[in-house]
Amino acid sequence: MNAVDIIVKKRDGGVLTKEEIEYMVMGYTEGSIPDYQMAAFLMSVFFSRMNDMETRALTAVMRDSGDVMDLSAIEGIKVDKHSTGGVGDKTTLIVAPLAASCGVPIAKMSGRGLGFTGGTVDKLESIPGFRVSMSSDQFIRQVNECGIAVIGQTGHIAPADKKIYALRDVTGTVENLSLITSSIMSKKLAAGSDAILLDVKCGSGAFMKTQEDAEALAELMVSIGNSSGKVTAAVITDMDQPLGRAVGNGLEVREAIEVLKGLGPKDITELSVNLAGLMIFMGGRAKNEADGMKMAQEALTSGRGLAKFADFVEGQGGDPAVIHDHSLLPQSSVEMELTAKEDGYVESIDAMRIGMASQHTGAGRERKEDDVDLSAGLYLHRKAGDKVKTGDVICSVYGNNVKKVEKALEEAGNAVKIGEVKKEAGTLIKKIIR
Repeated sequence: MNAVDIIVKKRDGGVLTKEEIEYMVMGYTEGSIPDYQMAAFLMSVFFSRMNDMETRALTAVMRDSGDVMDLSAIEGIKVDKHSTGGVGDKTTLIVAPLAASCGVPIAKMSGRGLGFTGGTVDKLESIPGFRVSMSSDQFIRQVNECGIAVIGQTGHIAPADKKIYALRDVTGTVENLSLITSSIMSKKLAAGSDAILLDVKCGSGAFMKTQEDAEALAELMVSIGNSSGKVTAAVITDMDQPLGRAVGNGLEVREAIEVLKGLGPKDITELSVNLAGLMIFMGGRAKNEADGMKMAQEALTSGRGLAKFADFVEGQGGDPAVIHDHSLLPQSSVEMELTAKEDGYVESIDAMRIGMASQHTGAGRERKEDDVDLSAGLYLHRKAGDKVKTGDVICSVYGNNVKKVEKALEEAGNAVKIGEVKKEAGTLIKKIIR
């Protein structure tokens, strides 16, 4: 067995065996197969594609390339949640406390943001003192005592994915269903939870631009999760405009807290209650999905979700006073406003452009090693369908560098379209795949 023969076989449309896939992945991870051969292999997969059997084999070998977490010491059915990435997507900060307050243990590893999609770990680091690193014992103890722990992904989880993803990013081989699926699911399966809920975004601010593509990805991931012994479901959700109003790390933490107080925007509140309800059902705490959603709504209305968020923050070294004093979150020194140049209705807000604007402020990364400005980002005072008059503030842009904020303001201006006719917002939750 050698790399060239495997590359040629896949290039010519052949079906690879589990052993051939393992040979390529482990050889590259361990350093015996060089970048140029793995790049050729990825390109052959990109064009010739993999069937379901090959995708399952690829996912399994990537999962087994590092540690597979043993969470058996945590009581109850552990439910994990993953989002394929979006603009203003702070749902983990809301969903995890709601589900945990209903008895579902949440033991979650999350990533950092790259490009215009924010990372949960970056958001949590906006909270003074919050620790995103823990030993395994501390992690398990936190879940058993508090019901939630969220930490950064370690380099020991699916190291093959980390190395292969970096190569895909610079070789034009990202947009392939098998490669996307194996990247996401290898990490989720290695993370050790019993059930997995996938939030698969579609639209201008998502990786999958169409609902059809999002459904194809979701169905493949759900199939692999279920066949691997994990109860898995996916929700297809809209990302044509930003989720909620805040985009940027500290700003999103503030908005998440407001949602848990019952004061947040309708869209992020609705999605969070639905996701939490599904997790409560998947965690065995509700008799059906509808019952789970009622329980999630009650946890929100009663304040139990907010109280659980405070416990979670304090348990990981953060200052729970941020709940009542938002000034404890990072504050920017520069603020500029985007105002309406005409009367009318906000016809659309391009999520990807708003995401790029947020990245320009310093809230996002262009490279994995970049630092982020935790105070930077945007706040949307108007959303699609809202009426505006000339001079009304549509969006505030925050940062600590005047030139960056100016660039972001220009990008935000390109994202907003105003028309004469009010258009109704699209359906937020498009489909649930079980």
